[in-house]
Amino acid sequence: MNRLFVILALAMLSLGTASAQFVYTRPAGDLEQLCKAQRWMEKGCWRQGFQKASPHRTVNALDFYEQYKKNPQQWKAMFRWLSQTDVTALPKGKTPIPGTSLVASVEDSSNGPLETRQSESHYKHIDFQWAVKGKERFGIIEHTTSKPNCAYRPDVIHYDYDLEKARFFDSNPAEFFIFFPNDWHIAKVNNDTNDQVIRVIVIKVDYIE
Repeated sequence: MNRLFVILALAMLSLGTASAQFVYTRPAGDLEQLCKAQRWMEKGCWRQGFQKASPHRTVNALDFYEQYKKNPQQWKAMFRWLSQTDVTALPKGKTPIPGTSLVASVEDSSNGPLETRQSESHYKHIDFQWAVKGKERFGIIEHTTSKPNCAYRPDVIHYDYDLEKARFFDSNPAEFFIFFPNDWHIAKVNNDTNDQVIRVIVIKVDYIE
């Protein structure tokens, strides 16, 4: 029980509650609902047999819980497919997930300097990103000090942001990231090693209002 309280305290801070100084994701206004979402995520009923990776600590548990409940067919199909597929053996490119409109993008790519990477968010889709080889550095930018620098176009918008307030996290194959519309993020940033080669699985799940 003490562990849950610690997790919830960290989650409330990361979700940008009224008492927090900065905002990085959708704020949680209902502590009881947040507790329910956190317990659901930890229990793992969503996994559909997928045990290869777990949510990174930045994943918004409330968004995950609510979007899964609103769109169970896609989420279940995605995790079932991930549980049954050796994604390290797939060819580079797009692989349809059978029985769904979902497509897994298998990206053999490289990280790059931060100044060459754009921040972004999406309105209609949720980014599931799992770096299965190599170490990808992700950035998450702060909302109140950021502003769009372009028009919204086919489900992407970019931002100018305060670098000092951005948070950066390195991936590992045992964790996946999920970026919901309120998670303004930067992908494929150079890590601190000499190896920037990565393989990333990206799946865009429909966002349900």
